[in-house]
Amino acid sequence: MHAIWALMPNRLTMSPADWLLLVVLSVLWGGSFFFGKIALLEVPPLTVALGRVAIAATILVVLARITGTALPTSLSAWRPYLLMGLLNNAIPFALIFWGQTHIPSGLAAILNATTPLFTVLVAHVATTDEKLTAARLAGVLSGFGGVVVMIGPDLLRELGVNVFAQLACLGAAISYAFAGVYGRRFRDQPALRVAAGQLAASTLILTPITLVVERPWTLPVPTPMTLAALMALATLSTAIGYLLYFRILARAGATNLLLVTFLIPVSAILLGIVILGEELAARHIAGMIAIALGLAAIDGRLLRRYRVGTGFSPR
Repeated sequence: MHAIWALMPNRLTMSPADWLLLVVLSVLWGGSFFFGKIALLEVPPLTVALGRVAIAATILVVLARITGTALPTSLSAWRPYLLMGLLNNAIPFALIFWGQTHIPSGLAAILNATTPLFTVLVAHVATTDEKLTAARLAGVLSGFGGVVVMIGPDLLRELGVNVFAQLACLGAAISYAFAGVYGRRFRDQPALRVAAGQLAASTLILTPITLVVERPWTLPVPTPMTLAALMALATLSTAIGYLLYFRILARAGATNLLLVTFLIPVSAILLGIVILGEELAARHIAGMIAIALGLAAIDGRLLRRYRVGTGFSPR
């Protein structure tokens, strides 16, 4: 695996445009917890996961045909997409949706925010340009602490209750971490091709499992609200979301990309304040400051400018 990354640049950084895309992605993915929770009121978790990827795959495959974007044509060409679909969709979607049926969405979001912690470890072992540094580790820990503070430390009292659901959410975070690093091999391919291929592959993986385990054809017809939530989950949080995901991954690397899990709670809270008129609490401000400091530490540019300006050089 090291040989694959040996051709990569020495260090991947985020441009202002990448940061903007990351913020947009955080808004789209922040909605996935909300839309998923609504859909799960009437539809079981595997069926929600299958509906999410199947609808999104249909949209992107049609878009690929319209734009003339070629999809893989041989079994050997599809194999990387199958693995990516397994790591990035099938496993984490099933685990998170199942976990959300047993634990609060806020706790699920906190556990999901461990993704960058696992990513820096996986990237350190598997890549040459995303090595673990003291600043990067401190930034990740600061960002995670900010998420906990902002969402509410009281939720941590739930730890130890419904342990398997919590382990499922952690398992999803680990799967995302491996997917982020593995997905770098697609960096030279169009984002539409990779997103459509991944989602089509995950649809193939989830279909037989869902048919056997949940027998969705026996379920009551969902209400319009549930169907609308599922459509929003598929179109906004998945089809559009993964187009942005692979674009950022190709340009900025896995560790930078998966910082989005720190921004998702920020987006959710700000949307609640702007749209729902919710109150901005002191803990929200404290959490956002901790996340901002963490992101700055991981990005590294402010620290490098400080070293240049002061002549400081780490031993």
